[in-house]
Amino acid sequence: MICQRPAHKTRGLLWEFVGGKVEPGESKQQALARECCEELGAKVTAGEIFMQLVHSYPDMTVELTLFHAAIEGEPKLLEHNDIRWIRVDEIDQYNFCPADVEILAALKERGAPKC
Repeated sequence: MICQRPAHKTRGLLWEFVGGKVEPGESKQQALARECCEELGAKVTAGEIFMQLVHSYPDMTVELTLFHAAIEGEPKLLEHNDIRWIRVDEIDQYNFCPADVEILAALKERGAPKC
């Protein structure tokens, strides 16, 4: 599942994987569950880590941790411009945030994560 950033935000209308910042006192898995509830109105349970990386933009540095995950409920457009379920072979049809380039390459190489 990929989400399109709102037009008014930094890197607007680029595609990304849902997530957000880890709040004090919460794990990365808890942060993913909270962010998915806030941004998609859906319950997500994080499994094992798929990959981790650090990416530096001119305005900030982000640390990304991707998990194998399961979702309950139908995601809703609460914060994003669009949401899509895509296959690995469809990745090149979307314009992703630069931080996701390494992730996309790994998905293509390894195949889609299994829950």
